[in-house]
Amino acid sequence: MEPLAYPQERKAGEVIGREVSHFRILEEIGQGGMGKVYLAEDTRLDRRVALKFLGDRFQEDPMALKRFLREAKSAAALDDPFICSIFQVGEGRSGPAFIAMEFVPGETLEARLKRGLPELRQALQWAVEISEALHCAHEKSLVHRDLKPANIMITPSGHVKVMDFGLAKRLDPIEEDDETRLESITSTLTREGTTPGTLAYMSPEQLKGAELDTRSDLFAFGIIFHQMLTGVHPFKRPSPMETASAILREEALPVSKMIEPCPPLLEETVTGLLAKDPARRFAKAEEVSQRLNLLLDRTARGGDALGSSVRRTFIADEDDSTLMGSPSGAGTLVDQPLPSAKRRLWPAWTAA
Repeated sequence: MEPLAYPQERKAGEVIGREVSHFRILEEIGQGGMGKVYLAEDTRLDRRVALKFLGDRFQEDPMALKRFLREAKSAAALDDPFICSIFQVGEGRSGPAFIAMEFVPGETLEARLKRGLPELRQALQWAVEISEALHCAHEKSLVHRDLKPANIMITPSGHVKVMDFGLAKRLDPIEEDDETRLESITSTLTREGTTPGTLAYMSPEQLKGAELDTRSDLFAFGIIFHQMLTGVHPFKRPSPMETASAILREEALPVSKMIEPCPPLLEETVTGLLAKDPARRFAKAEEVSQRLNLLLDRTARGGDALGSSVRRTFIADEDDSTLMGSPSGAGTLVDQPLPSAKRRLWPAWTAA
């Protein structure tokens, strides 16, 4: 069987059935700015894996390739049930550079949220698992830098797998100084037809082109947690520029405005994750995980379905990119009082 040369240069039908190392490509399962992802068979261990190939512009850049290999090897050292495992890194000496990783069936958190709000206990359980994945990576000095619902898988067993650790942000073709990073972000903001995507989950310091640390991941996690609780992205606006401005300057709508009664610990946790100033934000994912576990423990002793207790009214508009979770996928959020007969989200004693 003919080995695969460079899959980015071939049509999808020509790639299927070819081999890279001891992996036989079965089908294409994803594509993004970094390149393509294929489902493959590990012919040595008789298991299915996901193969991620770098795009052409990265394959041809020695510095990008070196950084890709270095960070992929670092990410491969992560051992956590809530992080997608990396099995092998192909260094591109006799073919394309690639990562062989765990194949995770299921759906992305992004797709799951589009189907509606999860129950409170489920949202908290996923949040605990994401925070534990971040803690594991941060302890190894790895920062995800591209955490978003599309990079989080929900497995058939109902657990989380965080994908793409340590790769997306560190695949820039050149070593960047502050000015270069800022120019790159400005280009993303102003490029015609650009979908906000990752930008909508950037921390304020990331938008400013500053050096990032683990607290940047926690800000992105705060946005995701807010979405899981309310169905609303707290900063998403019709255009990339407006979204960036909201992340930099506007405060998120407090979850207590949308959930009633809202225990102080829940609101303090979300607020602490979304602090604009990193110095005022949670410093460690471990601390966040401890808080979330306490909230989860309280719901185990009495709680209710989250979806029935969210205080919100949506006014439909023509732009379908403004908000997630509305009946039409778009609209403006208007604060409304909850009907007196509305079920309580939390037992009264937890809100004290």
